[in-house]
Amino acid sequence: MNRPAPRPRPTAPRIRRLTPTVALGAAALLALSACSSGSSDTADSSSGSSGKLTKVTLALDWTPNTNHTGIYVAQQDGWFKAAGIDLEIVPYGSTAPETLIAHHKADFGISYQEGVTTARAAGQDIVSVYAVTQKTNVTISVRADRDDITSPKDLDGKTYAGFGAAYEAPLLKKVIQNAGGKGDFKNVTLSTSAYAALYAGKADFAMPMPTWEGLEAELSGKPLKDFRLSDYGFPQIYSTLIASSGTYLKDHGDIAKKFLSVVQRGYTYAAEHPAEAADKLIAANKSVLTNTELVDKSEKLLADEYYRNEDGKTGVQTVARWKAFADFEYQAGLLTDANGKKLTAAPDTSGYFTNDYLPQG
Repeated sequence: MNRPAPRPRPTAPRIRRLTPTVALGAAALLALSACSSGSSDTADSSSGSSGKLTKVTLALDWTPNTNHTGIYVAQQDGWFKAAGIDLEIVPYGSTAPETLIAHHKADFGISYQEGVTTARAAGQDIVSVYAVTQKTNVTISVRADRDDITSPKDLDGKTYAGFGAAYEAPLLKKVIQNAGGKGDFKNVTLSTSAYAALYAGKADFAMPMPTWEGLEAELSGKPLKDFRLSDYGFPQIYSTLIASSGTYLKDHGDIAKKFLSVVQRGYTYAAEHPAEAADKLIAANKSVLTNTELVDKSEKLLADEYYRNEDGKTGVQTVARWKAFADFEYQAGLLTDANGKKLTAAPDTSGYFTNDYLPQG
């Protein structure tokens, strides 16, 4: 749900994300300028009949992983080009996708609900257009052999290994209290994977992604016991989504619809054919995705539980879910305006997302 603080890049791809920085420093501006050459402002006009392609840029949130499968499926099978789109996937760098999007240096980017909520509250031009995961893709986890911890309430007085994001402590406190505890715990910052920290005795609990680190832990012989946030009254979160800017959607609405139609086709394929989708993802990222068993298991779990909502749909988002999480962040004092001052009222999140560019029906 959140990118880790900067540290040496691990051998396996990471999937967490940092809260986006609203203000831009000189270094970030340089990075933005370097990425801007691929923006749609200089692209050819799209025309399926004439064969011209429109350049569309998509900024990744981390190294390629199974959260990105639908994108790579569509790219590998030529679906973007067939729709008149020349897709440029921008590798993750020092500038967050949310920043690139809000400053119109990337047309789309992989983001997450907390990132979009924080940026929009601060007046940034960003809007979620596609929910990749339809339920919270993070859990509170402990070592599987911790018989003394059977509920989040047992985490009182224990040590949490986190990544330093502002929302982590309020979220955990709420879940522990909802489970009957006080919500008092110690905090340390991770310098390794969550399961490695737990098995090394550096902490008692962490918040890994069950679709990656949880499986990685199991394959490494260090299994985890999970407590899902929603089982203890915390609202469901769109842990992985695709965002754009209001400016891009206004100026290039037809291209956005074509792009998202292909994206939805890619993720629908991944939901229906996880083994084949995993193969396509690996083929596109052979140097990064070397643990093929992990990729296969991750893809199957995402297909079984995460890509589709309870109605079997992919990509769609709801007002209720966006409001519930923004209300939590507001009540926890986590949301600030463009001047860095805390909001004095919960934000209206009706404009934080849109389903208008998804295929209808």
